Amino acid sequence: MIELLLGDCRERLKDLPDCSVDSIVTDPPYELGFMGKSWDASGVAYDVEVWQECLRVLKHGGHLLSFGGSRTYHRMACAIEDAGFQIRDQIMWVYGSGFPKSLNISKAIDKAAGAEREVTGERRGVVKGTGGRYNWHTDEASTGQTIIQDTAPATAEAKEWDGWGTALKPAHEPIVLARKPLVGTVANNVLKYGVGGINIDRCRVGNESVQTNRYNAKGDMTSFHGSQAGNSYVSNIHEGRFPANFIHDGSDEVLELFPDTKGGTWNTTKGARHFNNDGEPTGYATSKSDGSTGSAARFFYCAKASKKDRNEGLDGFAEKRPDERTTTGMGTFDEKGVAKQANHHPTVKPTDLMRYLCRLITPPNGTVLDPFTGSGSTGKAAVLEGFSFIGVEQSEEYIAIAKARIESATK
Repeated sequence: MIELLLGDCRERLKDLPDCSVDSIVTDPPYELGFMGKSWDASGVAYDVEVWQECLRVLKHGGHLLSFGGSRTYHRMACAIEDAGFQIRDQIMWVYGSGFPKSLNISKAIDKAAGAEREVTGERRGVVKGTGGRYNWHTDEASTGQTIIQDTAPATAEAKEWDGWGTALKPAHEPIVLARKPLVGTVANNVLKYGVGGINIDRCRVGNESVQTNRYNAKGDMTSFHGSQAGNSYVSNIHEGRFPANFIHDGSDEVLELFPDTKGGTWNTTKGARHFNNDGEPTGYATSKSDGSTGSAARFFYCAKASKKDRNEGLDGFAEKRPDERTTTGMGTFDEKGVAKQANHHPTVKPTDLMRYLCRLITPPNGTVLDPFTGSGSTGKAAVLEGFSFIGVEQSEEYIAIAKARIESATK
């Protein structure tokens, strides 16, 4: 079942019955006025009433995943909590393709003084990235790049502030993980409402065999090198690593942050011993390893963007740019090398990332809700995972794009 509702989510959510959806996965406005979009500066993401409606339509124990901006996440998270959700965790989506939007203070000083700066060189500027972001390049030419002129400070004040800016390069977006309060225990809730947990095994990372040990004594779960040494335990072998609250895009910039390691090694501890299920010692513990090597980034889920992902299913749609001018007046996007695209929504998320998030919190055959559908990335991901989907979007233009992308995913 796929249902797309045109209109403001504050009104259209009222059309949905209580406790009717299994999960909510959404990417609301970050309230930054991004690319001059008015919908990204309305305050809707901070509106407690929006999240109260989300709480109402979500089943008891159901989970919500909502992206936020690094500067504004806290206000969204507070609104979600004030609506009645329990904040369970924060997932970091880390990428290497962010474009720095920093003001050059030295240039600003010279501009204010009416001083002309001397051109000292040229370099290549912006090229469109595969995931809807923009990469900074200085090497060989690439389609969509422009030539940027380097200039020298003209005034003494500009020289003093040369090299200073106003912002860092964006490289992460936080995702709030929240849950509607349970009715009774977790066990009772999942049996009655079909939700209440997160799907660990379907979201494990990699395919290495990983051993875990669970102690029987007092139901404790610790390493056998810890305080439970001497108590009986049960060993289990899992395929893949336990999912973490860190997801990355596999870009070179991100991979370089991680050291090369040998994976899955359990080191011996002096005095630590193996015990069978009867508590009888069977010998000292020995090291175990899954044998994998490489970047430690492999321990975390990698959601890569596909070149065809953004515009898939949009044959025949008119190509447009996200906008014609930045709000900072830093030039038109045409000048900056931003290409026209059929899916011209400015904040498209990779389908692989959205599939993982839908899979994490949605039960089999469940229904995913996205109150801020945009160009339909959540909906596309949901149907690819076999879930039903309900989306709300106020823009007729974007909802048409979302409909085409989602329908294409069902073929």
